[in-house]
Amino acid sequence: MDIEMSFYNETNYEKYNEEYFFNLAQVIFNHLKLNNYFIFDITIVTLDEIHRINKEYRNIDRPTDVISFAFEDEVEGENKIIRNDNLPRTLGEIFICYEKCQMQSEEYGHSLDREMAFLFTHGLLHLLGYDHMNEEDEKIMFKIQDEIMDLLKL
Repeated sequence: MDIEMSFYNETNYEKYNEEYFFNLAQVIFNHLKLNNYFIFDITIVTLDEIHRINKEYRNIDRPTDVISFAFEDEVEGENKIIRNDNLPRTLGEIFICYEKCQMQSEEYGHSLDREMAFLFTHGLLHLLGYDHMNEEDEKIMFKIQDEIMDLLKL
C-alpha cells in the first residue's frame, strides 16, 4: 500500500501534522485490508471556513466538524467509475474544523486526540465510499469507525 497525502493547515493550531494523519491513514487502510495506491488531501480549517464550505457546497448555513469531497462518488448521468487496482486511486479531500473538534472533545468528555482521529476516520471512510444515509449503511460505517478507535486505543 502506498499513500500520497497532501496536508494543509489553515489555522494557528499546530498540534496535528502530516505524520499524524499519515499514520492514521495507514491504520485505516490496513484494517480495511486495502492495498492500493491512495491519493487524498487533508486540510485543517477554521470555524468560519468550514461554515463557508458547508454553506456553499451543502447549502447548510452553519459550521460542521468534518466535510469530505469524494472524487470516486458516482453521480447519475456521469460516466461510471472503473477501478483498476494497479492504478492510483485519487480519493478526494477532507476538511476538519479544529475548533469544532476541540468543542466536541469537551462536550463528549474525551480527548482531543480521540476526536481528531474519529473525524479523520469518518472523513476517510466517506472518501472510500462508506456512508450513513440509511440505517443499514450507518451500521456498517459506524462499526468500522468503532473498530478503528479500538485499534488506536482511543
